[in-house]
Amino acid sequence: MSAAGRRFYVETEPRDVDVAIIGAGFAGIGMGIQLALRGRESFVILERAQDVGGTWRDNHYPGVACDVPSHLYSFSFQPKANWSQVFASGAEIQTYLRECVREQRLHSRIRFGAEVHQARWDAVHRNWRITTAVGEYRARTLIVAAGRLSEPRILELDGLDEFPGPVFHSSRWDDDVTFAQRQVGVVGTGASAAQIVPRLAGTAAQLVVFQRSASYIVPRGDRTYTEDERRLFEHDPDAARYLRNQFFGEAEQNIAQRKGVRPDIDLLRERALNHLANQVPDPELRARLTPDYEIGCKRVLLSDEFYPALTRDDVTLESSAIKHVEGNIAVAASGAHYPLDVIILATGFLSTRPPFAQRIFGRDGALLAARWADGMVAYASIAVHGFPNMFVLDGPNASLGHNSAIHMIETQINYVLGALDYLRSSPRALLEVTEAAEQAYTRDIDAMSHSTVWIQGGCRSWYVDESSGRLTLLWPDTAQSFRERNGVFDPLPYRLDPTTALSI
Repeated sequence: MSAAGRRFYVETEPRDVDVAIIGAGFAGIGMGIQLALRGRESFVILERAQDVGGTWRDNHYPGVACDVPSHLYSFSFQPKANWSQVFASGAEIQTYLRECVREQRLHSRIRFGAEVHQARWDAVHRNWRITTAVGEYRARTLIVAAGRLSEPRILELDGLDEFPGPVFHSSRWDDDVTFAQRQVGVVGTGASAAQIVPRLAGTAAQLVVFQRSASYIVPRGDRTYTEDERRLFEHDPDAARYLRNQFFGEAEQNIAQRKGVRPDIDLLRERALNHLANQVPDPELRARLTPDYEIGCKRVLLSDEFYPALTRDDVTLESSAIKHVEGNIAVAASGAHYPLDVIILATGFLSTRPPFAQRIFGRDGALLAARWADGMVAYASIAVHGFPNMFVLDGPNASLGHNSAIHMIETQINYVLGALDYLRSSPRALLEVTEAAEQAYTRDIDAMSHSTVWIQGGCRSWYVDESSGRLTLLWPDTAQSFRERNGVFDPLPYRLDPTTALSI
């Protein structure tokens, strides 16, 4: 889509809509597709960038790919037959989302460059007033689909601002930087680093990898789909659905490991440690790559290339965190000094304290970030007390540590569609979940989480709120159980304001 086309749509779009969606990643695009198919509500998708894709637009570093099989990491209502491989690259996933937008003719619904500066509930007119970089919108319903991997976590290191060479986060990759004949530091050994390091090893003159804590890694086993397989998926949709269901069922079995069920968790740990032993023959290096916490507490990585990269002579594993920077010297917590030309921060995201919460004001001017001061909470993982007619997709306890996030997003989309049906049939009503319902749901989540490896595994994880110690990112059970509990809208837990709604 051309820039001129985007400007045209901005100029002609009505500013008063039934539904405003923040974000054009998987959740926002999926919600938009379903609204377009219904044809009942006017809506707009507000996207701060100049393209769709969310995580898969922002992360374009070398080697970026999904760790959920392609046929499962896509909409069930928008299947793609010609995935190139079992685990799609980030570029292929973004292309898929662009195709979804084109095929469902969503271009006219998306406002690019429309960063949301503030969304505020207007109690008088009973709608949301949304101030963006391209003007103000008014919407009866606000859907927040900003995601949880959208804002990079940047380390605050003394001396980093004075580093003479390029410094950038993995999700803000600088394509103009070259690495040949340069000393490169990668900070972190999580999912992004595990994909970046093998691509830089052998290109950089020397690569230093700073490891705060080791990750468990299991074999990836990726492969390219054959032409015969792709033709089968294209001509026999049932075959693709069968494969999707197979992937889903296999992933669902992994929840037992996260609940610490034996022998499931022991078998997973053994698989990871055997993978480490097979790929790292040096016992000293292997010891430094062996985690000191229970498997599953942090994200379990999939890679067949990371360990071999670390065994190279031109790659150094520094098994302590980077502490500060002195000129072009990176100083590790161990006291080791490393001269560097480039620093790459593979340090994750602000997942449990999303910055969008600083811009949303609900009833009586309540700030969402203040409402979440003790950790994110939401009834049915989607509705927040004090914020009428607002739904958060892929928010509190709506992600998974063992299966596809797309299943969860589709579940939440169905819930929102039910809520919109209710609002349509009851034009005088507002939907605000009661505090009692939200608290009861939160207690259930905490009880379900208590015995899981995410709480009991002895690690520090981006799944867990740093202040409260609560599991706020993940649903602590099967994906199917989430759908059974939260897949259908029920007005009973909501405060239904009978005051006549004014027209927007």
